[in-house]
Amino acid sequence: MPEDDPEYDIVVWGATGIAGELVAEYLTERYSPAKLALAIGGRNEQKLDDVATELQEASDEWDEVPIVLGDATDKDSLDRIAEKTAVVCTTVGPYTKYGTKLVEACVEAGTDYCDLTGEVTWVREIIDRYHDSAVENDARIVHSCGFDSVPADLGTLRAQNFAREEFGAPCDTVRLYVENTSGGVSGGTLASAAEMFEAASSDPVARETLRNPYSLAPAGERNGVDRGEQRWFKNDRLRGAWTAPSPMAPVNERIIRRSNALLDYPYGREFRCSEVIPTGRSVGGATAAGLVAGGINLFTLGMSFAPTRSALEQFVFPDPGEGPSEKQMENGRFTVRALGRGTGEDGPFVVESVVGANRDPGYGATARMLGESAVCLLRGEVDSPLSGGVLTPASAIGEPLADRLRDAEFTITVGEYDDSSN
Repeated sequence: MPEDDPEYDIVVWGATGIAGELVAEYLTERYSPAKLALAIGGRNEQKLDDVATELQEASDEWDEVPIVLGDATDKDSLDRIAEKTAVVCTTVGPYTKYGTKLVEACVEAGTDYCDLTGEVTWVREIIDRYHDSAVENDARIVHSCGFDSVPADLGTLRAQNFAREEFGAPCDTVRLYVENTSGGVSGGTLASAAEMFEAASSDPVARETLRNPYSLAPAGERNGVDRGEQRWFKNDRLRGAWTAPSPMAPVNERIIRRSNALLDYPYGREFRCSEVIPTGRSVGGATAAGLVAGGINLFTLGMSFAPTRSALEQFVFPDPGEGPSEKQMENGRFTVRALGRGTGEDGPFVVESVVGANRDPGYGATARMLGESAVCLLRGEVDSPLSGGVLTPASAIGEPLADRLRDAEFTITVGEYDDSSN
């Protein structure tokens, strides 16, 4: 079990990568050494020293940023880190390749853990292998604490909480709209997608995970009324606009369904959710939705076969570690709008929850979401009955994460839906 007084509050694992360094930068800007015992970790001591020097030079308060050395393939080194840390916060992917031994170390030590993964095939593996042990050891293993899947998961939770408080009933359906999004895609993100498709090509459990909308639910409860993510373009009745599939829907929808199951179905067992990209009401909106849908389906088809997947990785994808330019990150932004529809004592209702930020969703905003998730776990700022297990942002932390993100300059709102603005 972890030390009674761990040496480190949070270890940012993978701090020499783009995402990890951004998380470390955010935490050292936001918190002083007196309030946060932070360390950065990885396997390359010289690169870690360079990152620590940059963090110290950028801060008036951090005279020293400790480093911890380990290797994602060396369980003993990860055990030593987990045993002296309260929360391990990792950005090292693809998680299918580099994440399992770190999760195992944290579960065995009873150490809390959070990551950025969108690799649902790997999350399914972690659930099946470690959930029961994590419950027994009070280790909170919290996946998908970045753009995948905090806005969708937290937005849905807040819409449901508001509906129950105001109308006495949960939303039967929540539809998530990914709007006004601008930002870059990293080589690491695409490498993770490639690993997921590679797993599905050879592993029947991985294939079932991508096929079944309820594949991340607890064992024995992997079925329900939802048919899964939207595959083509549609006219959305709730918004009266054309919509395209969201590339994040296969991750976010499954995370939301797992949250509902872990929390003992506060959204109801007939609950449905979907995530889409709105493209407008005109003929141009229909055309745009068709183009987006066609592009996503073509990408999925290409990634499903080894020769085309290899060609994409070799000739099209940026290398892991490469990311968007500083200009792209500075001009980035996103809005995820959740519209929830249900029926209360006084009749039908529609509620609206918004999570957004004027930062690149996959980098600047994600660094804050992951960093504040780690801080919530560290300080016990959680609204959850669950003290351990393989969890989600909504089921592990909940509303306190919304409060912290609002303080971190995110837009976080919830209320009745006013369709006159759309």
